[in-house]
Order: sequence, then structure tokens, then C-alpha cells
Amino acid sequence: MIEAANRAGADWSLVYGGRTAASMAFTCHLIAIGDRRVHLRPQDQCGLLDINGLPSEPDPDTLIYCCGPEPLLAAVQAASAHWPAGSLHVERFAARATVEEGGTDSTFEVELAQSGITVTVPPEVSIVDVAEAAGAPVIYSCQEGTCGSCEVAVLGGEPDHRDSILSEAERESGKSMMICVSRAKSDRIVLDL
Repeated sequence: MIEAANRAGADWSLVYGGRTAASMAFTCHLIAIGDRRVHLRPQDQCGLLDINGLPSEPDPDTLIYCCGPEPLLAAVQAASAHWPAGSLHVERFAARATVEEGGTDSTFEVELAQSGITVTVPPEVSIVDVAEAAGAPVIYSCQEGTCGSCEVAVLGGEPDHRDSILSEAERESGKSMMICVSRAKSDRIVLDL
């Protein structure tokens, strides 16, 4: 991502934290790309990352990308809560527990609009598994709701989002869902698959 931003001439900076300098991957490569824009902050030398010391004033031309363990992501989310919606993009190392209020593990139907197939998804079985078994062309990878490769447009019905990727605005719109972990709140959901 840094290489692409650099090639595009983007104005970027990186604050990179880790437990020790020796445990932090790609440091030489990153410094070679960004020299003064790369700020290494190993915890054993610098302490915990100073999240509040990062850009605190919202800038409509600035995006924040954060990858790391859940406590770091939560701290960055809290520190950037006053930024415009969509400014923060996070990538998790592991799926977070996400069952929305009103979510259920009941049976529901899924219409796969492009494939012309309607399938029944029983409790504790994913849409991916049922759709793939029915012969639909399904793309997926992590099966934890963290990578985004299984994202599918929702054409009808109400998703029960259980992924760790979509923003609150994306969840509220109900226009797409991660079919490896998410389910339906409605009895039937129609997907662009």
C-alpha cells in the first residue's frame, strides 16, 4: 500500500508500532521508501503508541488506515470518532465477535439472482457453503469475515452483518454483505450472485 501511495505521489505518513524493533517486519524497506515519513515506534523503546498525538483535527482529504490488534484498533476508532464517516479504514488480525441485536441463527432462504437458484440456509451453516454446494460461483478466502473477498451485493431482504469489515454506514445501508459469516434478519434475502 505504501509503495502504491508513493508511486501515485500521495502525501502519506506511517506510524509503525511493534513490541520490539527486532520483531517489526519490513522496517528497512519502509524506511528506504519513505525515509522521514516512516515513524518507527517499538514499544520497548518508545512505550505504547501515542494515539492522541496522531492527527487530531479532521481533514476531508485525509484517510486513516490502521491494522493491528483489537486494542489498537479500538483506540484509533475512539480517537478518530469525530472524523467524517469513512475516514477510518481498519484491518483486523482476527474476527471480532459480532452478532447484531436481533440477529438469529434461524433458517432462511437465499435467492441467488444471477444463478437463478434459491437455497435454504440452516442454522450454523454459512451462505457460502450452501451456495457453493448448489453450484453457484462463490469467491471466498478467510471464512471469518475479515478479508472481504466474499462480499456480495444485497438486492433484497435484510442482512444480519457478522463481519469485521463493513463500516457502520455500510451496514446500515444493507447494500452488501460478507456471505462467509453474515446471515439474514429477514426470512428471505436476494443476493447478486
